[in-house]
Amino acid sequence: VQLQASGGGLVQAGGSLKLSCAASIFATSRYAVGWFRQAPGKDYEFVAAIPRNNHNGLYENSVKGRFTISRDNTENVVYLQMNNLKPEDTAVYSCAASSTIILSSLRTRSMYTYWGAGTQVTVSS
Repeated sequence: VQLQASGGGLVQAGGSLKLSCAASIFATSRYAVGWFRQAPGKDYEFVAAIPRNNHNGLYENSVKGRFTISRDNTENVVYLQMNNLKPEDTAVYSCAASSTIILSSLRTRSMYTYWGAGTQVTVSS
């Protein structure tokens, strides 16, 4: 199983980017999908996740109100719309899939089974 993240790039502060995560496994709707990010010299940080049942997403506090996670099972894609980007959002963003049904556990990296290569997001001030 492979996940493919895309959509990263360079943007000025206040700008927007939309990341995509594509994988065939999403067609079954049996997986929750999360986004994590890693800034240079820092550990992985949870960003957002969408549960298997497509109910409201889960967000890290610093991105609430700015980022929106959504999924299109028809196209087997999960999106992360990022608005009002800040320099501190600069990082490599990776998507991952988890079979857990426990919403709170989606903040934990170890709950994810499948990972895709990251995409770089750079926000200039």
